[in-house]
Amino acid sequence: MSAIATNVLAEVPVGLAGSVDAPRLSTDFLNRYSEALMLIEMAGMDESLVADLQAWQSISYREHFRRSPLRCAASALAAYDRIDPVHASAFEDVCRSMTRLVRTVTALLAETPQPKELPMIVNVASDALRRQIARATQFINANGMIDITAVEDAVLQAQIDALLTR
Repeated sequence: MSAIATNVLAEVPVGLAGSVDAPRLSTDFLNRYSEALMLIEMAGMDESLVADLQAWQSISYREHFRRSPLRCAASALAAYDRIDPVHASAFEDVCRSMTRLVRTVTALLAETPQPKELPMIVNVASDALRRQIARATQFINANGMIDITAVEDAVLQAQIDALLTR
């Protein structure tokens, strides 16, 4: 088990994390989404942060580590290249979902006047993004060897769908 920044424990099934010598995925990639989460929560109280959220950019796992100066970057890329393509595609779908959520909430925060239900929207979106980050963390901690769709929470998906249709 490992603790993550969103205060959720990420279980790594025994035998799925790979050997100690094998290339490992890195959760450093998820810092980008954790930053967006922090900005969303703070922008609900400080409208000046909406510009920072509007400037936030999503990039792929591969692109993140191609640009990264971290020592683990090459290993993180090698590990990603070893993932079952179906699992990698599902992980990328989760990342696109997180990006879409960030973009939707950013647009709502930028509306003038802001919707009266904005505090509730920020709370729901923050919770949904935190849970998606936790799912992605589980996938990375298991070195891509789990099916991230099996970690799916129907309630979470319903919340995201409801938010995106408002």
